[in-house]
Amino acid sequence: MGEILVEVATDVAFAHGVPAQLGISGDALNVAAAAAAAGARVGLLSVLTDDDLGKAIAARIVELGISPGLLTFRAGQQGVYLVHCDPDGQREFSYARSGSVGSSLGPDDVDPAVFAAAGSVVAGGIACAISASTRAAVVKAAALARRFVFDPNFRPRLTSVEDATEALLQLAPRTFLVTPSFPGETSALLGCSTAAEAAAKLRSLGAANVAVTCGAEGIQLEGEGRDSAWMDSVPAPSVVDQTGAGDAFVGTLTARLVLGDSLPVAARLGAAAASLVVGGKGGTGFIPSLEQTRAHAATAGTASSTPTGWTA
Repeated sequence: MGEILVEVATDVAFAHGVPAQLGISGDALNVAAAAAAAGARVGLLSVLTDDDLGKAIAARIVELGISPGLLTFRAGQQGVYLVHCDPDGQREFSYARSGSVGSSLGPDDVDPAVFAAAGSVVAGGIACAISASTRAAVVKAAALARRFVFDPNFRPRLTSVEDATEALLQLAPRTFLVTPSFPGETSALLGCSTAAEAAAKLRSLGAANVAVTCGAEGIQLEGEGRDSAWMDSVPAPSVVDQTGAGDAFVGTLTARLVLGDSLPVAARLGAAAASLVVGGKGGTGFIPSLEQTRAHAATAGTASSTPTGWTA
């Protein structure tokens, strides 16, 4: 659940007349696309414009293997962002999303029967930040879900540290899985100086499972009744654009957990999917199939640490 954005991407710095590529992205869509590619049956709760642009976005959603059944169409403007794609991660973003139809998502859009029946519900800090109504929708969904997955996805341009921290602390006790990034989010929102410390703190707040992503280094895992485990990253074959990599990790990890994989196995596939996604341009420029993800994960081996009680 969340906002879908129109993506305008360039390979050079923003300027008049530079060539750009139009795409459809946003964290919610990126997560949903990755989950569908990983084998899950996925619906996407979002609001689109009731015009030709909204129809085109809905067509792209279907093309990605996602059900359009939870989409709502309303009058208004679609959120847009411009991005200068840099393989080294030094990207420039500019957003035009204030008052977008996506930010009109609210608690009344959350169908209790659908959300209680879902194998998992995924939401992020961006949805909590774009409006009071979307945050209320996330809180309602978290209360209904059997497995609620939350990606803090802290964006200083959208919200303050204080508000993002409040959202995380409010939702952590209800989460089946929370996926903060280190060091940015764990330091700003949790005051933790290590990934292991952040994982332990979130577990103490009530999160059932934690996967702290540490960029190119790896992932810190901690789950119910199990010791912490460190998992090395999966190297990317090529890097074109890092947009959507974290979302691919969350979507793939969640899908595989719902489909029965253990946390380390699901996290390994999530890391492999993320490292393949950066080979495409844009949030959904390249979404690897499950077969491609599994093959790539196999080339990098298994978790570097598998404590007693984990199944790798």
